[in-house]
Amino acid sequence: INMQYINLQSSDGMIYSVDLRIAKCFGIIKTMLQICKIPEDQNSVVPLARVDGNMLLKLLLWAEHHVNDPEPTDDDAVLVRDNDDISAWEASFLRVDQSTLLDLMLAANYMNIKRLQEAACKTVANMIKEKTVVEMRKTFNIESDFSPEEEEQVRQENEWMEE
Repeated sequence: INMQYINLQSSDGMIYSVDLRIAKCFGIIKTMLQICKIPEDQNSVVPLARVDGNMLLKLLLWAEHHVNDPEPTDDDAVLVRDNDDISAWEASFLRVDQSTLLDLMLAANYMNIKRLQEAACKTVANMIKEKTVVEMRKTFNIESDFSPEEEEQVRQENEWMEE
């Protein structure tokens, strides 16, 4: 078996030699290899300006788990799935603190990992599902822009929404 590797360099200078099949799980790498004609050899180093070493390791763990998944089709992109449609492995992988979850979402966006983006967004959606405004503020540490009096006024003006 002829294994090909590519070197990925994180924003903090860490270089990881990665199986090319795993690296191609990242849309940005796949595109670079196709369009930019980056040589697929041991000496190539692809800098990833927006992903630090720890986050890159998490992305590599995700990609390693999904390396044998079928290629997503354009039809997959338009499917609207239920927010609960996250595999047990994915749910466990995304069971992290909010800061890490946000960093994962940003890294998945930068690296063009649509399936991870979707799973992370579903995780956030599930975090706020059926919560009140007060509960959501508490979950995400958001302070109210309104005084208690202003909040009461808004609540009274919008009582019809509660029905």
